[in-house]
Amino acid sequence: MDAVRAPDGAPGAGAPGGPAPAGARAPVALAHESHGTGAPMVLLHGVGLDRRMWDRCLPALAARHRVTLVDLRGHGASPAAAAGVSLAELAEDVAELLSGPAHIVGFSLGALVAQRLGLDRPDLTASLTLVSSVAGRSEEEREAVARRQELAAEDFGASAWAAVDRWFSPAWRAQDPDLAQRVLDTLLANDRASYLACYRVFATADTGLWRWLPRIAAPTVAVTGERDPGSTPAMSQRLAGRIPGGRAVILPGARHLLPLECPQELADVILTHTGAHTGSHPGSHSGSHPGAQTGSRPGAQTGTDTGAHTGQESHRS
Repeated sequence: MDAVRAPDGAPGAGAPGGPAPAGARAPVALAHESHGTGAPMVLLHGVGLDRRMWDRCLPALAARHRVTLVDLRGHGASPAAAAGVSLAELAEDVAELLSGPAHIVGFSLGALVAQRLGLDRPDLTASLTLVSSVAGRSEEEREAVARRQELAAEDFGASAWAAVDRWFSPAWRAQDPDLAQRVLDTLLANDRASYLACYRVFATADTGLWRWLPRIAAPTVAVTGERDPGSTPAMSQRLAGRIPGGRAVILPGARHLLPLECPQELADVILTHTGAHTGSHPGSHSGSHPGAQTGSRPGAQTGTDTGAHTGQESHRS
């Protein structure tokens, strides 16, 4: 892809596809692990979470793909994120893990990283699946996320509790209370400075991405939950309309944490999308067509022991 140029014709320093801005930090070595065989796939988590959030999707995905789960900079076992870290830097960290094209699946913050990777390194993005992604926030939505960012800076514990309240319906929490507690524990375990640095990216990066989205060349599907108050169905529709050839999928009844709340339905969407762009057919996979508005919500599924997968590799920084 040609370098993205600013309106005056000069290469836009720091713009997607353009030269890195002066003072850009070098990529960091991300903690990651790989499972399964097949076409490469990379899974990227949301802000304040880590690669374990994909445990429930992993068995289905690793049956078809060589799946690499990543802890983004500032999360899990990866190096800390400094104040001012950029979306471009988070994307470049992921690019350093790849030796060729991969299907990139990003959740929330990870979906923004996936979009930036698709713009900066189209050679590495076989397809994009944007899960629970924000896009084109309204002024009201920007103010709401700014308030959540302020709360995280002032009272990190209260911010974590509020996130779990948004993400888990009362019925789901009653059905799977241990999962809600594990998610809360993951949030509370974050390095505060790293969390705030990455939350700033999550809160603001969609505005900078918006103008460049028509340059994404990778086949793209955007999927979110019908009842997600932050990464709304309207946002997935916006992404589908903005990215050439993009599609939107809305999972009925679900909130934000699709990889945990409805892992089978999400895996169906991902595998149908990647199967259409690797020359492989979804075959006997039991998923419905991604556009379908059917399916149960297996919120009570138990987590998967990722260590049980054959061909497992684990790398920690």
